[in-house]
Amino acid sequence: MAEVLPAWELKEVETRLGEVARFACEQRPQPVMACGQDEVVVLSTADYARLAPATAKTSLFALFADSSFIGLEGFDEQLTHEKAPAHDGPDF
Repeated sequence: MAEVLPAWELKEVETRLGEVARFACEQRPQPVMACGQDEVVVLSTADYARLAPATAKTSLFALFADSSFIGLEGFDEQLTHEKAPAHDGPDF
């Protein structure tokens, strides 16, 4: 069973953000509640770097190259040669 972390109330975080950030860096991520519900977590940049997806640093081309679209015949040609249909102006 996962450990339940004590949560900060949002009003308290508004006045003690520096302390919350320090605890996040020195101890562990700090959950924040608003209206009795878990809303956000303050975490260190080291924790964020560990948890953030590596794909955020890849290009759009690499993302599509690793996707199922690459296996579709002519998909690349459609991307480079397809043009938007012409539209008539609005009727007044």
